[in-house]
Amino acid sequence: MTSVQDAILQRSSTSKYQPDYVIEPETLAQLVHLAAHSPSAYNLQNWRFIAVTAPEAKSLLREAAYGQPQVEAASATFIVCGQLAAHKALEQRLGESVSAGIIPQSIADSWVKAASQSHEGNAQLQRDEAIRSASLAAMSLMLAAEELGLATGAMGGFDGEQLKRHFPLNEEDLPVMLITIGKAAEGNWAQKARRPLDEILTLI
Repeated sequence: MTSVQDAILQRSSTSKYQPDYVIEPETLAQLVHLAAHSPSAYNLQNWRFIAVTAPEAKSLLREAAYGQPQVEAASATFIVCGQLAAHKALEQRLGESVSAGIIPQSIADSWVKAASQSHEGNAQLQRDEAIRSASLAAMSLMLAAEELGLATGAMGGFDGEQLKRHFPLNEEDLPVMLITIGKAAEGNWAQKARRPLDEILTLI
């Protein structure tokens, strides 16, 4: 089993996949289950995943991704969405945590009130929160895939309007990134060199 540290240090962005490798739906579901344990403000859980596996759907997705070939070669590609206006569902989403005794009702009520006051009518905050949550969940999914011996690649190059036309996204789904997943083929690069710590860390 790969440790979290190993997964972080070994992971690289994959663009070349073995096209005949199949990932079972149960494995895709397991990855999303793990990704859904990522943190989100107020426990909004404002994310959604669409796993594209069918050849016809891959072809449409490749078109929306400006022709990038890894979308068709990968076993699957996740359309990772953040969700806008998630505060409207927060009371329901916190209900299970209250019932399980994880948080008291008074805390849940205060979170619902705070989220409603800050998010209602604030499109920029809703968008920022959707991107933050979806990005955290996407990284969790990629690390979980690494532990299973699968390769992934995060992609920001796509036409969001085409995604909405061809795939079941609703008005509240904001496509944040695509994540290709499968078995790596020959010819991928290793993880690229990182900036030195003294350039990115300030201790105060």
